[in-house]
Amino acid sequence: MVGLFILISVTLIAIFADFIAPYSPTEPQLSDILVPPSWQEGGTSAYLLGTDNLGRDVFSRLIYGTRVSLIVGVLSVVVAGFIGLIIGVVSAYFGKWVDQILMRIVDAFLSIPSILFIMVILTIFSPSLTVLIIVIGLTTWVNYARIIRGEVLSLKEREFVKASQTIGTSHLTIIRKNLIPNVMSTFIVISTLSVATTIILEASLSFLGLGIQPPDISWGGMLNDGRDYLATHWWMGTFPGIAITITVLGIIFLGDWLRDVLDPRL
Repeated sequence: MVGLFILISVTLIAIFADFIAPYSPTEPQLSDILVPPSWQEGGTSAYLLGTDNLGRDVFSRLIYGTRVSLIVGVLSVVVAGFIGLIIGVVSAYFGKWVDQILMRIVDAFLSIPSILFIMVILTIFSPSLTVLIIVIGLTTWVNYARIIRGEVLSLKEREFVKASQTIGTSHLTIIRKNLIPNVMSTFIVISTLSVATTIILEASLSFLGLGIQPPDISWGGMLNDGRDYLATHWWMGTFPGIAITITVLGIIFLGDWLRDVLDPRL
């Protein structure tokens, strides 16, 4: 329930960022550079979490960064989940040479660290929100494929699948009505936990300068901006790190809860 509350709160913040943020997240205020948080000496109530090296309100930037993190996290998982689900089901159901070819492709993807693969692609193409979502989705589907394949290998030996095959039901109908509905609980749990992983991945790429590019705001980009100021102006990098931690923990809590609820063996 804590995870659900955190996720709902973060989602509402992302949706209503334009109304919640007190200032523009991109407009610099050179007269208010590096103002500390309101409770610290030298701070002001006008800037709750202080300002950065260009005088931009950290609180407003955190709010707008929520939107980018959720968009990348959710849409990348949609792309990866769709690809992984289809490949996992097809590979396990048809077996033989189809399974061999698809699983060798999966092994090839697993042999390369995903973040390095993504970094190479992003250095070739100009990084943007759309490119980042597509690249992450196309490189993180392998976990779905392997897990779903294992589930379907067990399901296709069950009596209801055998009965459907015996009466001449088409392969597409069996996959659509018998197999996919029975792996959806596992798929939902994997997808929920993958959102947390993707948010961290996006933050890492933005921190390295290969993710979301200015003037768009991301938590990873804010960490990158604040890393040179941690010793003197700690708030620039600390608050984005806290936001990432709370959001990811909330999603993980929710994923664990969904696993307990959706697993009939528990």
